[in-house]
Amino acid sequence: MDFSPTDTQASLLDAIGRLCARFDDAYWLAHDRDHRFPHDFHQAMAAEGWLGICMPEEVGGAGLGVAEAAVMMQAVAQSGAGMSGASAIHMNIFGPMPVVVFGTRDQQRRMLPPLISGAERACFAVTEPNTGLDTTKLRTFAERRGDRYVVNGQKVWISTAQVADRVLLLARTTPIEQVRKKTEGLSLFYTALDRRRVEVREIPKMGRHAVDSNQLFIDGLEVPLEDRIGEEGRGFDCILHGMNPERVLVAAEAVGIGHAAIARAASYAKERIVFGREIGRNQGIQHPLAACWMRLEAARLMTMQAAWRYDRGMDCGAEANAAKWLAGEAGFEAAQTAVMTLGGYGYAQEYHVERLLRESLIPRIAPVSPHLILNHIAERVLGLPRSY
Repeated sequence: MDFSPTDTQASLLDAIGRLCARFDDAYWLAHDRDHRFPHDFHQAMAAEGWLGICMPEEVGGAGLGVAEAAVMMQAVAQSGAGMSGASAIHMNIFGPMPVVVFGTRDQQRRMLPPLISGAERACFAVTEPNTGLDTTKLRTFAERRGDRYVVNGQKVWISTAQVADRVLLLARTTPIEQVRKKTEGLSLFYTALDRRRVEVREIPKMGRHAVDSNQLFIDGLEVPLEDRIGEEGRGFDCILHGMNPERVLVAAEAVGIGHAAIARAASYAKERIVFGREIGRNQGIQHPLAACWMRLEAARLMTMQAAWRYDRGMDCGAEANAAKWLAGEAGFEAAQTAVMTLGGYGYAQEYHVERLLRESLIPRIAPVSPHLILNHIAERVLGLPRSY
């Protein structure tokens, strides 16, 4: 068992570190203040080929695994970019995985290169206003009409839809009353986000202002048959190949945010003089930061285990969910501790930890709540009866 980074991962960290150094704290604070999408950061990642890190080499990707993507996303968040930097690109990392696994050769050649090059951006449209995490109860419906589907419905909390060209969309194609299992009858599509048929309405929110969150109102969106990924009615199985990697990447990002926060807190504590001595000499400052570091590293190890299992085709549902829970809690605790370490200055934007605290709530809440993860582990790992 070897816990050291591979040569590939070490080279990746060096390259990402150099790229992220071009986008400092002032850059991310300005984009947060102005609610501006970080287009130049996105294009810089595309120019160096990082948006295709998990995609096949034959379509221009790097052919690496989710483990390497997790290392990259932690480094991005840890650079100070937080969720603003991570969310600007991570849909390109986890979102196309169903296309990679279930797409035809033609679909892969048509859909993936524009994402890798940065010529197109995609959004991930699963969640709905009235179903939340009960994915099998989706109401958005895609009706087959000859060589196309016509889609009607709503989606909510769809990141990057303001700037996206494409949408990975999960919809019902068979009413739930007509299927044997409630996970059947859902189909997955990767298609153009036609704004003549889809109204994109931004949701004002607490943090990550540089990357938009939206509600979609879909009215007669026409989707060509060739934009369906996998078999009709098997979309739930397909989307799982995006959900587990998403949990892994979000966990890595939470770890990165946490480390960014405690690094800034430790630096401040070594310089801040109160009552004639650095506050970093006080165990009341040292111990909470040390505990945060340990929790973050434990979460990172679970994250890498989940990624390792996914890359080897092993079941990783429990590990991916556990990683997301551990990292979400640890990242939030680290960011909160950093703010309290700085005291009043922690509340000031110029010290950046308040921005990291606001953004640390995203991986704690999304893409699945901590409560539902606890249910998943209780049922799937411990064998306890379903509670809901």
